[in-house]
Amino acid sequence: MPAIVLATVNARYIHANLGLRWLFANLEELQAQATIQEYCLTDRPGDIAEAILAVGPAIVGIGVYIWNAAEVRRLVGVLKRVEPATTVVLGGPEVSHLPLRVDLREADYLLQGEGEHSFRELCRSLLAGRPPAERIVPAASVETDTLKPPYRFYTDQDLAHRLVYVEASRGCPFACEFCLSSIDRRVRPFPADAFLAELEGLWARGARTFKFVDRTFNANPATAARILDFFLAKEPPFHAHFEAIPDHFPDSLKERLARFPAGTLQLEVGIQTLDARTAANINRRLDMDRIRANLAFLEQRTGAHLHLDLIVGLPGESLERFGQHLDALVALTSGEIQIGILKKLSGTAIDRHDREHGMVYAADPPYEILQNDLIAFGEMQEMKRLARFWDLVYNSGNCKRTAPLLWPDGGVFRGFRAFCAWLHARTRATWQIGLPRLAELLFEYLTAELNRDKAEVADALAADILGIKGRVLPPAVMAHVTRQPGERRDLGDSLTRRQSRHQL
Repeated sequence: MPAIVLATVNARYIHANLGLRWLFANLEELQAQATIQEYCLTDRPGDIAEAILAVGPAIVGIGVYIWNAAEVRRLVGVLKRVEPATTVVLGGPEVSHLPLRVDLREADYLLQGEGEHSFRELCRSLLAGRPPAERIVPAASVETDTLKPPYRFYTDQDLAHRLVYVEASRGCPFACEFCLSSIDRRVRPFPADAFLAELEGLWARGARTFKFVDRTFNANPATAARILDFFLAKEPPFHAHFEAIPDHFPDSLKERLARFPAGTLQLEVGIQTLDARTAANINRRLDMDRIRANLAFLEQRTGAHLHLDLIVGLPGESLERFGQHLDALVALTSGEIQIGILKKLSGTAIDRHDREHGMVYAADPPYEILQNDLIAFGEMQEMKRLARFWDLVYNSGNCKRTAPLLWPDGGVFRGFRAFCAWLHARTRATWQIGLPRLAELLFEYLTAELNRDKAEVADALAADILGIKGRVLPPAVMAHVTRQPGERRDLGDSLTRRQSRHQL
């Protein structure tokens, strides 16, 4: 029976937790007494506790994140009520920074910081009957060359059906005040030769989806070039996902990025704002000329799928300014534009703006902003709905021909905001709007509210939706279709980029 259970609650099954595998890989002699158990948000706390306690552990270590903090609180409550002698140790971002905003008082220990070495030492002390006197256990950042790699602890099932998370470096050279990565500005790369050998081992075992968790993959162009070369030497299909800063793509990286076949590469580019004053206000560097040039290159010269981030609610930025940024990005790229709502994460410096800008945040995870001095509560609620509808209509890729009909004058934000107000009034919902229903609603709005030609709208919807086998249009729309796609493809052969990423 294992003495140590390493557990967490992932957002979805497809996410295999890298943090647990780092801990397990560095337990040394305790590894033989440990096991990993992963769960999802759809699992009930009582069921998770039952499975954990079934193996009779002395220690349960649980990773706590912004998306699972409430579920972990309930899970800890069950574990300690049923087996009070079991020692529960919590780690992860949600317990590593003050203030602690979720009531986790029933846990025995909170490990704050990088846990590979400190968790091992804590377990040694607990199993030897020498528990620490203090409940909060601080953990210093680790030197990457002292860690044993975790990648062999991905199972064959993981490699076949889940995202494989990998890590070429830790830390971030930038100090953006809304981001936890700004706390650790010392970038610590893993030894490149050893890391590439681990990638080769994963590839040999059948891994074909790699998501890099590095906050700034292109911060070190030389290392980034070596990693890109690794993938360029491989035969598709494969999929590699990197987070990149938008103003740092030297020619050595551009040349390599241009050689990737379409569908193999995704770049998540953190824009957040296009306003230099707002960027300076949150300690974010912004070189707009270089950003525009790099986005144009990525859009026009590469087959990479781009995922750009914009944030609503930054201190000093109005909705009008945010809307201008959205309009600009839609003109610059055909990629996804993720509209995020500002979050106040413990440990970050964003709280220094609270008084000056009237920043008010939710008390519960994910700690989203509720209002500030420029955006009222009702407007912020409206923006949360807009972000959801934007995902449904624009980012999904299901309405690529129809969506631009919502902003005929080029005012993307203004046009889409008006549609969102109508859609919410019409449905009183932001979830569970299926594709046929969405098509019907788009047709109704475009023809009845914007007076678009019915045949024009129906043909656009047909081109978007009927090209996939098994998809249908509602009769009210189909009655006005004058032109259908000449060929229907299987969903697996013609996934939108977003869908194909989720399917991998």
